[in-house]
Amino acid sequence: MKKISAAVIAILFFTIILPQQPLSAALVSSASTTFSLPQLPEPSPNERVVMVFSTKETPDQAELQQVVKHFPSIKIRYVFQEVFSGFSVEGKRSNLQKLEKQFPHVQYSSEAYTYKADMEGSVPFIGADKIRGYFDPKGQRLSGKGVKVGIIDTGIDYNHPDLNRNYKGGQDFVDGDKNPMESRNKNGASTLHGTHVAGIIGANGVMKGVAPEAELYAYRALGPGGHGTSDQVLAAIDQAVKDHVDILNLSLGTDVNAPDLPITEALNKAVSKGVVAVTSSGNSGPNLWTVGTPGTASDAISVGASTPPMKIPFLHIKRGRVEKDMKLLPMFGGVPWGLTKTYPIIYGGIGNKEELKRVSGKIVLIQRGTITFAQKVKNAEEKGAVAVIVYNNEKGEFLGSVGKESRIPAAAMSRQDGEWLKKMIKKGTILGPTIYKEEEDRLADFSSRGPVTINWGIKPDITAPGVKIRSTVPGGYLSLQGTSMAAPHVAGACAILKQAHPDWTPAEIKAAFMNTAKVMVDDKGLPYHTYEQGAGRIQLEEAINTGTLVMPGALSIGRLPSKLFMEKEKVLTIRNVSKETKHYRFITPPKSAGMEFELPTAFSIGPNSEKKVTIRAERIDAFSKKKDLIDGAIFLSDGESTIRIPYLYVVNEPRYPRVMGFAVDNGKKTNTLHYEVYLPGGAEEFGIALYDPESMKYLGLLDWQKKIGPGLKEKEVVFPKNIRLEQIVAVAFARTKGREDYQELTLHMKEKGS
Repeated sequence: MKKISAAVIAILFFTIILPQQPLSAALVSSASTTFSLPQLPEPSPNERVVMVFSTKETPDQAELQQVVKHFPSIKIRYVFQEVFSGFSVEGKRSNLQKLEKQFPHVQYSSEAYTYKADMEGSVPFIGADKIRGYFDPKGQRLSGKGVKVGIIDTGIDYNHPDLNRNYKGGQDFVDGDKNPMESRNKNGASTLHGTHVAGIIGANGVMKGVAPEAELYAYRALGPGGHGTSDQVLAAIDQAVKDHVDILNLSLGTDVNAPDLPITEALNKAVSKGVVAVTSSGNSGPNLWTVGTPGTASDAISVGASTPPMKIPFLHIKRGRVEKDMKLLPMFGGVPWGLTKTYPIIYGGIGNKEELKRVSGKIVLIQRGTITFAQKVKNAEEKGAVAVIVYNNEKGEFLGSVGKESRIPAAAMSRQDGEWLKKMIKKGTILGPTIYKEEEDRLADFSSRGPVTINWGIKPDITAPGVKIRSTVPGGYLSLQGTSMAAPHVAGACAILKQAHPDWTPAEIKAAFMNTAKVMVDDKGLPYHTYEQGAGRIQLEEAINTGTLVMPGALSIGRLPSKLFMEKEKVLTIRNVSKETKHYRFITPPKSAGMEFELPTAFSIGPNSEKKVTIRAERIDAFSKKKDLIDGAIFLSDGESTIRIPYLYVVNEPRYPRVMGFAVDNGKKTNTLHYEVYLPGGAEEFGIALYDPESMKYLGLLDWQKKIGPGLKEKEVVFPKNIRLEQIVAVAFARTKGREDYQELTLHMKEKGS
């Protein structure tokens, strides 16, 4: 059975009905249930795997070499020195198990996680054009000159004419050399992500990035297809710190919302050594609690995606007294959506050829699922349709792409709008003209939201343009979207800010952007929540000119229990970075959801000086049971400007996903499985249930435990010998305080010897 990575699996929460009896009873009774079914193949002791070992201190390399030489199959991959104590090795599974026992100092080990890449008007939109008229302390124009920016990604096409001038070197942790060129593979595994990211940060040719004279260093940790292991990313962070980069961009991640995984902790360590770390928050929105590691790193700058100024197509439907505008998201790779005439709209089912009847000269509404977007569009095109709209089969909007061979435009639509339009079509002929609306500073639907589990931190910290961003790719230019495109806008802006204020620490640079961010509002004019947009969209010119820094830039107050009169204290550092004395006063916010703040009285701070102040949040009455996330902002005036400081606290035990990162592999022994799962809040009951994928018939339990603590869990379990299915649905579930959460994956089983 092939290893399934937690980073590659989409997190799905199902409402599957488990057996009605108590799980402990189900565990006992499953042994007496008879199935005529195969057993798992015996895991090969010769299978080569990569393991990461954590040690209390940086391992002695001579001692490690001495132990490893007794195992010819084992190859040392990396010894981590700067941001993580440990090492990684590759070798036969059987030998790695022996190594763990023979090498002292090992705290724990795990197979390497897989990380994946998150995939012109945006540059001036954040103020990068205005700052060209500003100068650094040396009298040079602000362009990122002299600032070293490291990019941990799929590599860079350093031969691109817009990038070769700024490329200064790097390292390849996929092929193990010093040539971090993008993957070039004829089998469809070529990459372009890192080159696109690099162009946003520092293109300097036909296209200009945010910091066009920054020095670019490439660390290729993601290989063909855009995937890489956790030890490769760790090694890249380690090397970047050794190379003394000033800024580090990581447009990559997993779907695990955890503040305590190795790469998250490594980024915090890098920041403590003076590196400004910028990460994408993830593309798993619009649901809450979807921000993924390393975007959960408390000291890094986690970036969500917003829209730059753009014309958005809407389908305008008017029938009788009913009138509605429905947003369209044009798909990538095909013909741009530029319809100006009015066409009839017809329903085309799932998009199979036999369903597409009388579609010639019409727009076809098709449901997402079963066949690819490209196939749906191709089928409609062959039948004479003028355009295709694919509506979602689950809540929210989605990103889609079709092949370049498509000759008609295609767009995506939300499920809510699609179902409504389908009902209207059934009532009679619908005409659908396209209208276009100007839009900017909207939070992208795909942008992952916070907060962070366990420590209840506010993430993302800020947002930046991440929709329809044109940048460099091998051989030319291309528009892409994702928080991967938002993060490098901030990384480039950090390079500019570092040039303008070379003595500022990572915390001060982060605060400058958060203190001066523009608060974004939705289509109804209401501000997005703090745990959706952070402090808001970055404004580079305002950040450079700020005279006051408030650190941290947001108050993650944490969890408040149900008892009344609970209070928590937070300390803010107010730094006057101007050349004059400033007089400060807090503006008392209105009481909100049973909370009020005790704020310091007015005070003054001299030039280039700072003061620590204590903010006390007090709970004065009972909270509404309907809300478990309470956010808002307090304000600090320095006489010239007002700084907004967002806050967040959670009530009791909020409703966050209890199961994440579920992955399964062969165990060390015959007929066993090894699983990993992340339980951010632990569970009163945890287990893994097995189902027949055809009938969803319950087959039994693979594991079951009571009162399990939070964190990453690993265990080897015996697989029932009497189950002989080629595919099995495994559902990891957690039950706590009457709530049940699930994550499922399909196991592809093979008989021994096959």
